Amino acid sequence: MVGRRIVPAVIVVAMSRAIDRFLDAARVLGHPVEVRRFPEGTKTAPDAARAIGCEVGQIVKSLVFLADGEPVLALTSGANRVDERRLATLAGASGARRANPEEARAATGFAVGGTPPFGHPGPVRTFLDRDLLAFEEVWAAAGAPDAVFRTTPTELRGTAGALVADLKETPSRG
Repeated sequence: MVGRRIVPAVIVVAMSRAIDRFLDAARVLGHPVEVRRFPEGTKTAPDAARAIGCEVGQIVKSLVFLADGEPVLALTSGANRVDERRLATLAGASGARRANPEEARAATGFAVGGTPPFGHPGPVRTFLDRDLLAFEEVWAAAGAPDAVFRTTPTELRGTAGALVADLKETPSRG
């Protein structure tokens, strides 16, 4: 068994429960989805794009930030980085920073790398990267680092209750 990694059963069960919670939320919100799982993992946008066979820009990164201490979710194109100052302004905050893994889980109920764009235990203010609107279909995490689902940007915006905004960091001119 050289080269095969053994995954403890506890982790597999926890990931399956997270996916089930996401699927339940999707049904309740009227957006049933089909989850696809990739054993090689889809934790990063390039990993997900490679596994799915799509452009990195079609991957939706669900990134949790704290804006003046309040969690906000940035649904960002896999090709982009979030401009934290712009996000703070959109959220009406004096500043924003990336949440650490514990803060992200507390806000969304999901682990970093598998955070879905909706299905959280409570409301989380959500922004959708305008660049995602350029694609007919996009792919987002479905509750676990190896699970994704396909949707359209319009469906995603509606289901997540997201405000469309320019979130991407742009190179500064020197």
